[in-house]
Amino acid sequence: MMTNIVVCASNELVDGGLGVRFPVTAGSDDATGFVIRHGGVVHGYLNRCAHVPVELDWNSGEFIESSGLYIMCATHGAIYEPATGHCSGGPCRGSRLRKIQVSEVDGMIFWHPDDYIQPVIA
Repeated sequence: MMTNIVVCASNELVDGGLGVRFPVTAGSDDATGFVIRHGGVVHGYLNRCAHVPVELDWNSGEFIESSGLYIMCATHGAIYEPATGHCSGGPCRGSRLRKIQVSEVDGMIFWHPDDYIQPVIA
């Protein structure tokens, strides 16, 4: 059975606009995940660059670069394809972001834990 953890209401994600961050535990580390809407589809990722483990957004929720085509790391300029997380340019070319499973049901966006990405331990 899949666990559904609420991220936000569907209308909070505008295509190509700001993403929404949420707390996670990645392995044993506190971290953040994020969701964006791109091409009408919601995508979720661990907020950690594949090049150096720093958060991607330069201001909270700002993941998409100015052309609207890519997720971009604010620290080193690595660019990632929103649908796959594949790094298509910059210092991490060939690597990818860590995908977080998400779903959109009844006007809400949810994320789903896996073997590595878990809810924050209280």
